[in-house]
Amino acid sequence: MDKVVFLDRDGTINEEVHYLHKPEDLRLLPGAAEAIRRLKEAGFVTVVVTNQAGVARGYYTCEDVEALHRYLNQELEKTGGHIDAFYYCPHHPVHGIGVYRKVCRCRKPGIGMYEMAERDFAVDKAHSYMIGDKRLDIEAGHNYGVESILVGTGYGRELKREAEENGEAPFYDYYAEDLPAAAQFIIEKEKGRR
Repeated sequence: MDKVVFLDRDGTINEEVHYLHKPEDLRLLPGAAEAIRRLKEAGFVTVVVTNQAGVARGYYTCEDVEALHRYLNQELEKTGGHIDAFYYCPHHPVHGIGVYRKVCRCRKPGIGMYEMAERDFAVDKAHSYMIGDKRLDIEAGHNYGVESILVGTGYGRELKREAEENGEAPFYDYYAEDLPAAAQFIIEKEKGRR
């Protein structure tokens, strides 16, 4: 069985850029590459699951997304990190154009991208995790049945603050300031389970 860390992309691994699709606009968040390297060294499969409504809206193509993902891996590999697989949803139920306008299973908080990962990996849900900066990332992880971590990068810190101000119970299983802190939490938790 594979221990898998599912990762949101924008706001989690790299800076949030409105409809990011050009390699030259990609900026890794501090420590993200090293965090992914540490997860790999600890025996995790690393998988990106990302909604890409920009494809649905006609702002860029699936080929652009795939080229960006190849570039992202090149950048991560400079410090020994690597993403094992990328899955993305090119659909939007309202703003999609043509074949991309549809209600689908893959758009988070749906679990279609996780199911795609199951074709390539024997996911051990009890030892797998979702990391993201949005509520829908956490909801998707919970819908799939894995522990879900909210990071304070991207939109995460503000979401946590708003939830606390509204007196909500935490909607996430754990909060980490950033991807390195989330990776540290996961690695320590798994060590404790041995």
